[in-house]
Amino acid sequence: MPMSKALKIQSLTKTYANDFHALKGINLSVAEGDFFALLGSNGAGKTTMIGIICGLLEKTAGNISVLGLEQSKNVAKVKSLIGLMPQEFNFNPFEPIEEILINQAGYHGIERNQARKNAKALLKRVELWDKRHDMAKSLSGGMKRRLMLARALVHKPKILILDEPSAGVDVEIRRSMWQFLKELNKDGMTIILTTHYLEEAESLCRNIAIVNDGKIVEQTSMKQLLAQVSQQVLILESAKKLTNIPAELEFSITQLDEYSLEASVESGIGITQVLQTLAQNDIEITHVRSAQNRLETLFLNLVNK
Repeated sequence: MPMSKALKIQSLTKTYANDFHALKGINLSVAEGDFFALLGSNGAGKTTMIGIICGLLEKTAGNISVLGLEQSKNVAKVKSLIGLMPQEFNFNPFEPIEEILINQAGYHGIERNQARKNAKALLKRVELWDKRHDMAKSLSGGMKRRLMLARALVHKPKILILDEPSAGVDVEIRRSMWQFLKELNKDGMTIILTTHYLEEAESLCRNIAIVNDGKIVEQTSMKQLLAQVSQQVLILESAKKLTNIPAELEFSITQLDEYSLEASVESGIGITQVLQTLAQNDIEITHVRSAQNRLETLFLNLVNK
């Protein structure tokens, strides 16, 4: 049985008054329950597309449907189905953070007592409950990002759109946010993510579209896209000092220091095979990481084409 569509875009164009063509016939489909990456350089058209989907910008031409509803004929309903976390902070800095969430829920027609319950649950989840009476302006950058996420979720949308959610936050907060997003997606929420952190897309998303110059230049599964990489470079770390590195293996290997190796591995060879081969040569590897971002390499190749 085919999956229903959370979002379907057909021939979407946007031309501004200065004759700038921001979107040039976008066709895009996102399945319900998907975790979808929308990647592109600054000015590629991602934010314009999101603005139109959410009813914040007028399209020039084309059609958008959200969970089967034609967006242009059901603007209010579509807004209630979508939670948007924009890139820029756009809340009142002189308002207590709990009130920001309650008022946002009220904007979507949620009664105040229920809005307060929703706000409490979310502020606890993003670890801001103890600061619920603080003015938003007093929060750190990472806390403001978490507040933005909670506000996008307070009306319990079916679709969550995140525009650069990790911009300006440290690694620990980013990882915590990733875990929360994975939980939301596991519970059935459709998530569409734009990000400059390409490892974020690779870690979270199952499907991907790449936008360049107002057009979709690639739409496929993350697995299929990454399979286009012919070679992967791995950094392998051992708990013991490395001696007697074998010269003849089915992959290229270079010793970096006393405890680490660099392996250049063709796409047909898996990491498990690499580790087993080294173990057979009395080299026990305790940690593996990629030396380069595979997705970034592909992204640059597609955009440059």
